[in-house]
Amino acid sequence: MLPPAQFNPPCRITRTSHFVVTVRDLDASLHFYTEVLGLIVSSRDSKTAYLRGVEEACHHSLVLRRSAGEPVCQRVGMRVMTEDDLDRAHDAFAAAGCAPKFVEAPHQGRTLHLTDVTGCPIELTARMDAMPRMITKFTSHRGGCAQRIDHCQILVPDVRRAAIFWMQMGFRLSEYIAPAGGDEIFGVFLQRKGNPHDIVFFNGEGPRLHHFAYAASETHNLLRACDIAGELGFGRDVERGPGRHGPGHALFVYFRDPDGHRVELFNTHYQMMDLENEPVRWDPGDPNISLPWGLPARRNWFEEATPFDGVAIRAPAHPPKPMTLEKFLAR
Repeated sequence: MLPPAQFNPPCRITRTSHFVVTVRDLDASLHFYTEVLGLIVSSRDSKTAYLRGVEEACHHSLVLRRSAGEPVCQRVGMRVMTEDDLDRAHDAFAAAGCAPKFVEAPHQGRTLHLTDVTGCPIELTARMDAMPRMITKFTSHRGGCAQRIDHCQILVPDVRRAAIFWMQMGFRLSEYIAPAGGDEIFGVFLQRKGNPHDIVFFNGEGPRLHHFAYAASETHNLLRACDIAGELGFGRDVERGPGRHGPGHALFVYFRDPDGHRVELFNTHYQMMDLENEPVRWDPGDPNISLPWGLPARRNWFEEATPFDGVAIRAPAHPPKPMTLEKFLAR
């Protein structure tokens, strides 16, 4: 049985909005994200850089913080509608045992830090400094011309628990991966902004950040990002694709940045906002789910991910069984 939808949540989360990750060499990371992905630098100093997509008016969707330690994800950021929603979020997450606390964050003001039931460090904010959109400043468009942040995927040992928790907070289930006739759920696609997903949870050792994703306006931008990556020496960091997803039908390419953080560039989504849109089940036994055409992902795409800062990693009760090249060729 699927978790029920909550159409009157305790607070109005509007979207997944930004990510905070650590990097060893800030200049090398900026070179990758500006030249390959095409992100715009909003501001930076010697320790921190704030970046956004070319159509984004909010100050940042990616924060890079220089650190000598193991690269980690420090926070997954989400927006709420108003300051009142931020207060209601505090009470709702406190009641759920998530130990929320208010902090002051640069370019965001009052920000709510919490840890969800899976162990993921989350931050919510109702505002962010505004910047000029660069969507019509064509001479500033570089690499893949990433337009805007869209979603992330997180590996967790208990997908159903994650789905129940976030659906109680108002996220809607658009798609899920589950075998026919069973209760086990391998993956859930949850959304707040009206397309298939803001946050995706998949079965695996975690919690760990599998990837965050930027949307591109044109298909050729994905190929251009790959060409630029090859020219600049990042060719081996094109980890998967270009290819096409089964769920969602988007064209995609996955990169690993200089510190191993995985970022996806993809080209399209369908809308999923009307109440009669029921969740779509995808059978993991159907090879067309993850691989309509092309070769399968390398094993490291399934097994490697970014740890969260200071969060213990737990093994799932039922380890995933990725499609290897041998299984693909034997279809």
